[in-house]
Amino acid sequence: MASEIIYEEVKFKNESSSSGTYSESAAAPKGKPIPHLSKSGRPSLLFTSMMALFLLLTISFLVAFIFYYQKYSQLLEEKKAIKHLTYTELNCTKDDSLIEDKVWSCCPKDWKPFSSHCYFISTDPASYNKSEEKCSSMGAHLMVIHSQEEQDFITKILDHKAAYYIGLSDPGRRQWRWVDQTPYNESATFWHPGEPNYNEEQCVAINYRRNGWGWNDVLCSGEQKSVCQMKKIYL
Repeated sequence: MASEIIYEEVKFKNESSSSGTYSESAAAPKGKPIPHLSKSGRPSLLFTSMMALFLLLTISFLVAFIFYYQKYSQLLEEKKAIKHLTYTELNCTKDDSLIEDKVWSCCPKDWKPFSSHCYFISTDPASYNKSEEKCSSMGAHLMVIHSQEEQDFITKILDHKAAYYIGLSDPGRRQWRWVDQTPYNESATFWHPGEPNYNEEQCVAINYRRNGWGWNDVLCSGEQKSVCQMKKIYL
């Protein structure tokens, strides 16, 4: 009888132990996945949010950098232009144009202002190429004429007895071109009657005849006076 009781006790203990082990092992898998998902999900969402914020800040920085770089470059160009003209004074007038943040429009001393440009009359005769080189050394180019008003403005201050190179030439086949690469508009030209007339005359000068001021094709090697033109400086 005693051994039977011991057997039952042993059996009971074995079942309890077995049952306890099973319940513990069964409960473990149920509890583990929940914190595992929670721990992996939250950092992933936080990382994505941080990356999105970083990307947005980077784009904003790049846009701001490009904007201020352009402003800085423009300022440097203006300072460079002014520095180039330190050999002379600037004559400025208050400007009512729509140019942003600009109050004054200026031309170098001894240059004549008209519209958005400044004009200089060179009285030293030279060939067409030498005349253009002289204009270029002053940050300008030979004059480009696109309107009757501009032509009338400049001819009022020219010597009737002289001829002046302007920035129009023919590289070949009578394909007239302006020195600043603006289009040549035949409807806005001011040739003297009968001009241009000789193919070998590939440069243009403005001079006075009985019918008034007009353009004449001439040899590029001929020494003439000239008119230089540059854009106004806005401050």
